[in-house]
Amino acid sequence: MENQSIVSEFLLLGLPIEPDQRDLFYALFLAMYLTTILGNLLIILLIHLDSHLHTPMYFFLSNLSFSDLCFSSVTMPELLQNMQSQVPSIPYAGCLTQMYFFMFFGELESFLLVAMAYDRYVAICFPLHYTTIMSPKLCFSLVVLSWVQTMFNALLHTLLMARLCFCADNVIPHFFCDMSALLKLSCSDTRINELVIFTIGGLTVVIPFLLIIMSYARILFSILKVPSSGGIRKAFSTCGSHLSVVSLFYGIIIALYLCPSANNSTVKETVMSMMYTVVTPMLNPFIYSLRNRDMKGALGRVFCKKMFFC
Repeated sequence: MENQSIVSEFLLLGLPIEPDQRDLFYALFLAMYLTTILGNLLIILLIHLDSHLHTPMYFFLSNLSFSDLCFSSVTMPELLQNMQSQVPSIPYAGCLTQMYFFMFFGELESFLLVAMAYDRYVAICFPLHYTTIMSPKLCFSLVVLSWVQTMFNALLHTLLMARLCFCADNVIPHFFCDMSALLKLSCSDTRINELVIFTIGGLTVVIPFLLIIMSYARILFSILKVPSSGGIRKAFSTCGSHLSVVSLFYGIIIALYLCPSANNSTVKETVMSMMYTVVTPMLNPFIYSLRNRDMKGALGRVFCKKMFFC
């Protein structure tokens, strides 16, 4: 222990980009980040301004958009700054802070997707009791529970990481402070961390995913009991956007973390991480706005109202 040096900062290797292509990718990532910010802000504003969207589904959607906005903001500003820096470093405290908010908003999105799946299940399987079951009190409770649970989980992982010692090696082969990459750099015993990641981390991914699958299985069973083209069309229009987001979000996470391949290189894992940290939050506003009739109607009403006042 006497020969170990205390690490005060980490070096982020970032993305495997050639130097002559760095400016091109910088412009691309900046455009993607701005699109993410503007798209999710637009959804939040539309839901706030249009009274037709003051329903449980869009209450959850506004929270999901806020989570996507923050989730992307945890990693993208640091990535853009490091792409222009000669020494892409991040302080030790900043690294732990980034790891905390990355896990917080990532898990929050997972829990919000479960709440939205339950909302769709009640809307299709119990349409006459929808307003009674999905009361404002229940919706608010589900969102608060999601925030509190993810806050506790992220804090637990961060505190366990803070107790570890880091030796001379401080190079992270990633574009953000990924928890698994930090564990590999530690010169302490990481068995407790790995156990907590396996139990709590697995539960926060597997259980929400199974609950979503169960909700849509019940929806499918309910539709097949009384088959009709109109019912199938209504169910698809109601659930299509949410299913697209769920498939995109969980598909990448399961492929990256729950079904790891021995052939997965650091570059491949970095690119896959880029998909669910940058691409997914950017695509969600397009999926919900282009596939959702209510969102397109709200955009038209708000735009017409602004034109009228002008």
